[in-house]
Amino acid sequence: MKSLPYFCRGEVIRGFGRGSKELGIPTANFPDLVVDTLPADIGTGIYYGWACVDNGDVYKMVMSIGWNPYYKNTKKSMETHVIHTFKEDFYGEILSVVMVGYIRPERSYNSLAEALIAAINNDIEEAKAQLEVPEHLKLRDDNFLTSAPSPSSALPPTSASTSQTIMNGH
Repeated sequence: MKSLPYFCRGEVIRGFGRGSKELGIPTANFPDLVVDTLPADIGTGIYYGWACVDNGDVYKMVMSIGWNPYYKNTKKSMETHVIHTFKEDFYGEILSVVMVGYIRPERSYNSLAEALIAAINNDIEEAKAQLEVPEHLKLRDDNFLTSAPSPSSALPPTSASTSQTIMNGH
């Protein structure tokens, strides 16, 4: 994928509410504007990289891009699991991510508890390991991650400001 690493940001919005409740793996969801502007070569599947909420610390992340076949979604989504335990939700905050690499394609699973959760946990472990590679580790310190605008200055997006506040691209 020639578009990796890929840099993007947007306000964290409410998703389907399944990550924490059903899976025990909370996710931060990007708005449609961010999802709809992904480069064509970033297909559906599971990715890993770095994430930062507002101008806070930078953490490892794993991200699902797609329709989540187990749930039969009709709208493509980008769901980021930041590999860190936060004390509270951060809806409305700005999430900046650097997608560094690809783990696997999206799949459908026969069971929620066993197969899907096990696969997600395997993805998390794979992301942790891959992000220790020096070429990936250096992206943790990229200025993009800690230069996020505040939510109030980022929204609502306009066509003139979109590239600077919501989406920064490759």
